[in-house]
Amino acid sequence: MFESAEIGHRVDKKTYKREEPLLRQALLGAQYELLRQARTAVVVLVNGVPGAGKGETVNLFNEWMDPRHIRTEAFGPAGRDGRPDMYRFWQVLPPKGHIGILFGSWYTDPLGDFVTGRDKPDRFHRRLERIRQFEQMLVAEGVVLVKLWFHLSKKAAKARYKALESDPRTAWRVSTLEWDHLKHHDEWVRASDEALRLTGMGGAPWQVIEGSDPDYRALCAGRLLLDALGASLAAPPTAPAARRAGAPLAPSLDGKGLLDTQDYGRRLGHKRYEDQLETLQG
Repeated sequence: MFESAEIGHRVDKKTYKREEPLLRQALLGAQYELLRQARTAVVVLVNGVPGAGKGETVNLFNEWMDPRHIRTEAFGPAGRDGRPDMYRFWQVLPPKGHIGILFGSWYTDPLGDFVTGRDKPDRFHRRLERIRQFEQMLVAEGVVLVKLWFHLSKKAAKARYKALESDPRTAWRVSTLEWDHLKHHDEWVRASDEALRLTGMGGAPWQVIEGSDPDYRALCAGRLLLDALGASLAAPPTAPAARRAGAPLAPSLDGKGLLDTQDYGRRLGHKRYEDQLETLQG
C-alpha cells in the first residue's frame, strides 16, 4: 500500500507559490459554507510515521482555515481508567458545521501495542474491527471522515531525522523514540499496511501521502481535505432512515390473548418477602 509514497513525489517552489494561496482561499470558503449549512461534521485523522510531517500539516490546516471553527486534539497513550477505548475520542468529536482534527487517533495505541508485542495478532484484529465498526457508525450518522496517513521510506526517515537534529531550532523534535521507531521501521510498516487494508472502507478510505517534500505534502493534504469538503457540501440532504415496523401479530382464533391468561390476584406475604429479600441480597 505504501509503494506509491516512496517514489520521491515533489513539487517545485514556483508551483507551490502559485497553488498555495488558491488552495487556502478555497479551503476557507468551503469551511465557511460547511459552517453555514451545518448539515455534517468533518473529522480529520492525522496518522503516519514519525518525521513525515503530521504536526506541520496540523499547524498548516489551522493556519489556512479559521481555527475558531476547528477543534484540534492531540492524543498520547490511553490511560488505565477502565473506560471504553473510544471514550476519549467520542468526547471531542465536533458538532455539525465544524471540523475536528485528531492528531494521533484511535489507530495509535493498537498499532503500538501490536508492534511492541504487548498485543497478540488476535487482539490486534479485534481492536481493528471495533475501529471499523466505530467509523462505520460515524459515516452512517453523516460524519465526513478524512483519514490521512503520512509515510516515509526508511531511508527518507533517517535523512529527515538527521536534518532535524542538525538544526538547533528543530533538534528537540528528534528523541530516542524516533530512532527506536526507525530500528523497527519494517515492523511498523507491515502492521500499518494491515491496519489500513482492514479499515479502509468505502465511506472512509485511507489517503497515503509521501512526506519527504514539505511542499508536495502540504498541497496534497490540502487538496484531499478540500475534495472531502466539496463532496460533503454537494451531497443532497439525507432524510433520517425510516423505522422498519415489525410484522403485526395475527389475532388468535378464539380472541384470547396472553394477558388474559395471567393471574392478577397473586400476593406475597410481608414475612416471606423479608425472608426472601435477605437471602437474595446475600
